Parts: sequence; C-alpha cells; structure tokens
Amino acid sequence: MKTLRKIVTAFLVVSVVAIGTSQAGPSVLGTAQDFAVLGASGVTNTGTTTLYGSLGVDPGSAISGFFGTDANEGPGLVTGGTVHQADAVAQQAQSDALFAYNDLKLLLGASDLSGTDLGDYHAGDLGALAPGIYKFTSSAAITGTLTLDFSSNPGGMFVFQIGSTLDTAAGNSVVNVIGGGPLSGVYWQVGTSATLNHDTTFAGNILADQTISLGDNANILCGRAIALTGAVTMIDNLISNNNTAEDFGSGRSDFGSFGFSGGNGTTVIPAPGAFLLVAIGIASLSVFRKRALILK
Repeated sequence: MKTLRKIVTAFLVVSVVAIGTSQAGPSVLGTAQDFAVLGASGVTNTGTTTLYGSLGVDPGSAISGFFGTDANEGPGLVTGGTVHQADAVAQQAQSDALFAYNDLKLLLGASDLSGTDLGDYHAGDLGALAPGIYKFTSSAAITGTLTLDFSSNPGGMFVFQIGSTLDTAAGNSVVNVIGGGPLSGVYWQVGTSATLNHDTTFAGNILADQTISLGDNANILCGRAIALTGAVTMIDNLISNNNTAEDFGSGRSDFGSFGFSGGNGTTVIPAPGAFLLVAIGIASLSVFRKRALILK
C-alpha cells in the first residue's frame, strides 16, 4: 500500500509540474514570432512601408511593393528579417499561427465587452484595462485612445477574442501600452478581418482569420499582422515585431526595451496533455483510497 501511495503521489507531482512549465513552443506564436507581416493569399504594399522583422506568405506566393521579393521591387523595406515566399519557413509559421489563433480563441474566463467601444477605456473615461481576456461576440471598434496597463501584472497578457471584425477609427485611434516588460503579451484574435484605418497607432499581435488592411500611416509599433487565409494590405506603414523602430514617440509605450510576447519572452500556457495527466492522477488516487477503505 505504501508503494502504491508513493507512485500516485509522484504521478501527481509530475502532473502539477507539467502544468506549471508546459509551453506552446518557444512562445505563444511559435516560429511566427519572427515575422512582422505574414499573409496567406498574398501581401501587397504601396509606399515607403518599413517592416522590422520578417515578411512572409503561404500558401500563396505573391508579395508586391517590397525589395527582396521575387520581383525585387520597392519601395517597401524589410529590416532585421528576411522574405519568405511560399517556402518551408513561411509554411511552418502559418501552421504555428493557426495553432496560436485556436488556443487564444478557446481561452476561458473572458470579460464580455460586446457593444463597447474600446476607445472608452483610458484614464479619462472608463479607466485603463488591466491584463485579462476580453470578448466581443461580433465586431470590436477603437475610436480614440485605448490604454492597456500592465502595472498590476507586467508578465501578464491581454487577449481580445473578437467574433468578427476589428476596426479602428481613422485619424484618432491609439493603442497605448504602459507598465509592461519583455514578458508582457497583447493578442488580438479576430474572427474575420481587421482594418486599421489611416493614422492609427496600434500595438499588439493581430491574428485574423481572413484579411488585414492598414490604411495610410497606420502603424503597429510593437506587434505583428498575421492573416491566416487572406491577404495583408499596407500603405506607408511601420510595423515592428520587437519595439526597435526609432519613431515610436515619447510617452506612447513604456513596456520594456524588448517589446512584448511573442517578442523575446516566453509565455507559459497549460497544455491539454498536462490536464489529462492530472485527471488520471486524481482518478488513481481515488481508486487507491477506495481500495484502502475495503482493506480496512
């Protein structure tokens, strides 16, 4: 009996450790974290767009408006990364991005903000948002300034689960991230398509099921644009996957020199297999207890 008890106890310990340390690859995004822009059917650019990070497309192969593509055409620039057109790297990144998208979509415990304009969440109105999971049953919009405050949990995550579209208002939309660090995470899981209208200042990793469109001078200061089935369209934009762009502007972001996950940090996510181990362990312990009672 003592031997059985030791086995079950050891099993439970291993299971708990597995929950505390299991990860979805090196980051939530896996190999997709190396990209600033990743499209599926294609990527198009007009104007002097600059990407800090890699550029890729798969299963489509068309990329226009960037130097370093098959057509070797500008004026867009890729800095600190490489171009991947329908190659094994882009294919794996798309696979990892889809895995991340589904994981983020299935996270439980979301606060329902359906029908609320995210631009209302800032210091002067409804107050800044704290790290957590936020859900929109259909579309989500940002008009004005959205403040994401990591002060209460610098290693936490913001996850926005959006049922259909994400849209920012033209000319006056800002996502302001404060109080974070290298392990901070901001993710936008978009059920259909995302549109950042002109002069938007954005932050976070957009994973859209269909397309992503960036208007003139719409910038993602720290994050990524990843389209799983459609195209990414850009016009004179700046997208940085590691917060290294030089023109962020003072006061816009103080979330650490390394950017946020999936940047250079590692985010711990319980793996389904770990939960299965715990369930088996608890069941085994239950059987042990019943057997002990019978022997008494």
